[in-house]
Amino acid sequence: MAKYIKKEIVDLNGKGATQAYYRMKTWRKLDTEEFLKRCHDFNGAFSESILKGALSALTQQLAYELANGFSVKLDGLGVFNAKIGLCENKEQDDFSEDVTKRNAASLQVTGVSLKVDKELVKAINKDCDLERGGEERINQQKYTLEERIERARDFIRKNGYMRNYEYAQLNGLANSTASRELIRITDDPRSGIRSEGRKSSKVYLLCEQA
Repeated sequence: MAKYIKKEIVDLNGKGATQAYYRMKTWRKLDTEEFLKRCHDFNGAFSESILKGALSALTQQLAYELANGFSVKLDGLGVFNAKIGLCENKEQDDFSEDVTKRNAASLQVTGVSLKVDKELVKAINKDCDLERGGEERINQQKYTLEERIERARDFIRKNGYMRNYEYAQLNGLANSTASRELIRITDDPRSGIRSEGRKSSKVYLLCEQA
């Protein structure tokens, strides 16, 4: 029987309220050998060796087709597409005329997207018998959004600039939460905080009027 977890997350509006979302509790990860054994036990028409060979052939052909620019739809599973991105240490460019154009050597496959077949979702839901598995709570924020912004401004006045992880530590936030919040803060000119630089070199500074 599957269990669900009710997890509390921070409300980025900074008003003290929190939100909840639900996730499936994972017992453990099944490796290939155990999964194929379970497939054989469930439907004995194919031996484990045949299933293993079929899986190997499928993944190799899938990789080949995706590498050659095809999208692959497998009924009952979903649609696969290769994702392209910049190689490590390459900065994001734009469409400005003075920006050096990227070539193929600057790009690589960074992942594979899967749009799951609705029939698979229906099959999972049909076999899924959920029961409550507990809650995951977070510590309430000590500061409102306005207080967090003021603490950030004080930090920048004292140190000259601030990085994402420093804002996170300053206000007791996860780095990912701090990153999302800083985007909202710098988009609001009333905050008095602006960003400069990109990715790991990004810093946060005071606006001239702050």
